[in-house]
Amino acid sequence: MTQTSTPFIFMRGGSSRGPYLKRSDLPEDLNDLSKVLISIVGAGHPFNIDGIGGGTAVTTKVAMLSRSDDEWADVDYFFAQVGVEEKLVDYRPSCGNILVGVGPAAIEMGLVEPIGDVTEVRIRAVNTGTLVSELVQTPGGSIRYDGKAAIDGVPGTAAPIHLQFMKVEGSITSGIFPTGATLEVINGVDVSCMDVAMPMVIGRAADFGISGYESAGDLDSNKPLMEKIEAIRLVAGERMGLGDVTGSVTPKFGLLAPARDGGSACIRYFMPWNCHPTLAVTGSQCLAACLLAPGTVGDGLLAETHASPARLQLEHPMGKMEVVIDFETRDGTFHVTSAGLLRTARKLAAGEVFVPGEVWSRP
Repeated sequence: MTQTSTPFIFMRGGSSRGPYLKRSDLPEDLNDLSKVLISIVGAGHPFNIDGIGGGTAVTTKVAMLSRSDDEWADVDYFFAQVGVEEKLVDYRPSCGNILVGVGPAAIEMGLVEPIGDVTEVRIRAVNTGTLVSELVQTPGGSIRYDGKAAIDGVPGTAAPIHLQFMKVEGSITSGIFPTGATLEVINGVDVSCMDVAMPMVIGRAADFGISGYESAGDLDSNKPLMEKIEAIRLVAGERMGLGDVTGSVTPKFGLLAPARDGGSACIRYFMPWNCHPTLAVTGSQCLAACLLAPGTVGDGLLAETHASPARLQLEHPMGKMEVVIDFETRDGTFHVTSAGLLRTARKLAAGEVFVPGEVWSRP
C-alpha cells in the first residue's frame, strides 16, 4: 500500500523540537489523528526508530497550525504530546517551548505575512485558550534565525523571540487555585495545586527527601521518589477537577529549593514521569507564580519581596530561565495578569513526512 505524505517543517522551539504541520492537512477525527501522529513520531519504541521523534518527551511533540477565527489571534496552535515508549497522544496540555516556533512556522507556511523588521504573531493555544503575542525578527520581510540571543539548555545563539502570555490562569481547570486552597496536604506532604499556563502540583524538594539540586538523570533513577511523586499527582489530579490522570501528562509536577547560583529559586520540573532537562515555558510561569503567591509552598523562598512586574531567574539543571510575571491582588486573592519570556527557535528541516497507507490513506 502506498504511503501517505504531508508537508511539514521540523523546528526547534525553545528547548524542545518536533514537526510543525498544517491542521488542515491532517485527519479531523482525533482518533485517526492520534494514529497518524504516533506513526510520524514513531511512538512505542524507546528510540522512536520508525519515526522522527527523538526518544525523549521533549522531542516527541507536535504543533498543528491554522488561521484563527478568533477576533484577536492570527493563528491557532493545536498541540499534541506524543508518547515515547507508549503509543499514546495527550491533547490536554499545551507546550510553551514548541509554541516559540509557532510564529516563525506560521510565517514559513504563509499563514501570516511578515510586516516590517519585527512581525507580531498573535497566537491562540487551542488546547488551553491561552493568548500569546510573539515578536519574530523579520528584517526585509524574511525570517531571521541567526542572532546573539542565548538560552540555557540550547547550544549556540539565535535570533531573539519575545513572548507575552495573556489569560494564563485556569488553562484547563477552574482557576489559579483549582482546589480552592493555596496549600493541600496529600499523603502527608504539603503541595500547592496551581494552574497558570499549565496545571501543576508543586512541592518543596526537602519534603521529598532530596536537595533539589540533583541532576535530571539522578532524579529519573530515584524510583522511590518518582513513585511518591506519581502517587501524590494522581490524588491532586482528582482534587483539581481533572479526573483520573493516570495516562495523562497533566498535571505536571515541580519541586522547589532555595537558589544556589544567583537565581531566585532552584527548580526541578517533571513531565511528569521524567525530570525535564531544563524547564518548560508554561511550567516556568506556574512555578514563578507559586514563588510569588502568599500561602503556597513557595511562599518565603524568595530572598526579597517583588513588586509587579516581577523578574525571576529560575535555576534548572542546565542553567537559568528568566520569567517576568505581572500580578495583582483582587479581593484578597493573588492573580497573574500576564507573563513574559525571551526564547529562540530555529528551522531545522522541511519537506514531507510519510505515514504507512494502512495507518492513513487520504480519500
